[in-house]
Amino acid sequence: MKFTPYEYQRKAKDWIIEHPKSGLFLPMGMGKTSITLTALNDLMYDRFEVRKVLIIAPIRVAQATWPDGIGKWDHTRHMTFSRILGSRSQRTRAIRQEADIYLINRENVPWLVDFWKSNWPYDMVVVDELSNFKNPQAKRFKALKTVMPLVDRFVGLTGTPAPKGLPDLWPQLYLMDQGKRLGRTLGAFRSTYLIPGRKNGFVVYDWVLQEGAKRRIYDAIEDICMSLKAEDWLKLPDCQYITQEVILSAQTMHQYKRFKREKILEICEDGVITASNAGVVTNKLLQFTAGAVYDEKHEVQQLHDTKLDVLEDLVEAANGNPVMVFYYFKHDEDRIRARFKGLNIRAIENQQDVQDWNAGKIDMLLVHPASVGHGLNLQEGGNTIIWYTLPNWNLELYLQANARLHRQGQKHTVMIYHLIAKGTVDEDMMRSLMEKDISQKALIEALKK
Repeated sequence: MKFTPYEYQRKAKDWIIEHPKSGLFLPMGMGKTSITLTALNDLMYDRFEVRKVLIIAPIRVAQATWPDGIGKWDHTRHMTFSRILGSRSQRTRAIRQEADIYLINRENVPWLVDFWKSNWPYDMVVVDELSNFKNPQAKRFKALKTVMPLVDRFVGLTGTPAPKGLPDLWPQLYLMDQGKRLGRTLGAFRSTYLIPGRKNGFVVYDWVLQEGAKRRIYDAIEDICMSLKAEDWLKLPDCQYITQEVILSAQTMHQYKRFKREKILEICEDGVITASNAGVVTNKLLQFTAGAVYDEKHEVQQLHDTKLDVLEDLVEAANGNPVMVFYYFKHDEDRIRARFKGLNIRAIENQQDVQDWNAGKIDMLLVHPASVGHGLNLQEGGNTIIWYTLPNWNLELYLQANARLHRQGQKHTVMIYHLIAKGTVDEDMMRSLMEKDISQKALIEALKK
């Protein structure tokens, strides 16, 4: 297939070529794979500036999305690739294979760095979904940072550079410039731009921006990071976000509030659920609003069917059109399947499931957001998303999941429903996701070229 780039894709490709170390912040569905492959082809076969490229990506994306992209376009079909995936012996064989591009999942980065040590052979590194390296304590970040001085070119790709706020940026920028812009250490970054937020003595639970720090961070990184907004360049379908209020019974709400206050939930005569800390309480409360809770033995204790009833109303209102339902806990999946036995319900386990969904052969696609976060095009199969359970404060999972339907190629208005139990943690979580999204959109807007 001939690749005819949009104007923004040409700009993004030129940005990669003109900036040896850079970040490219592209929303989902704007073709970052084709943009990057076009730049790699130019750098390898027209300019002869790059010999071997390592692409680090989520495992599903490394396994299928990048190889599919290479084989899809006329101008990249000649490029060879090797997937450093699977068992240790399979990965070792893949490393030894001659190729232009080497693909590896992010979890195996420490192993790869240890394998090569100072003999690192890749002169260019591409990190697909750079925000997966936002934790400076993670092994993958610590390993990759040690070989960055040996790399001539680096590009970080992500649509969610700051899923929890601007403090997430330091590790990602460090991989680009080894600390030249935001500080050579995490401590230097914090002392320059942040102040402690919630803390207990010397233990700091989170960091917040100093006054004026947001603008100073934008100014510091604008020469190395480029952002593009889909709505500025593409005619995307409309998207409606709808809160579907769930009213729990007075008895259920009394039980909910008591558990929140006392951290003890009595299920039956010999069934008691306890929560040891605030994090566990929040997790249990999220399960509670969905209708069931794991007890001390990890057995499912059912509490109510209120959300299932509301979900059934929405499915009925869809009039036979396919719906994509996101859940967070395994018992959510089991209970939804039990309620809708008459429908053709599937999860995505292989490429055939993707094809069947896009062909309209599936009534309900039941999905955990972490399983479809990156690289899957599902926009042809439907336009209705229902969040049965929100993704536990995770903005990145939330945005990536919604983008499976709200992306280029979708022909209908995308309807995104959120089942929110009134007066519960659901409301807090929805509010938090929206606030984080506003902060991230401000970053993207500030770095637009």
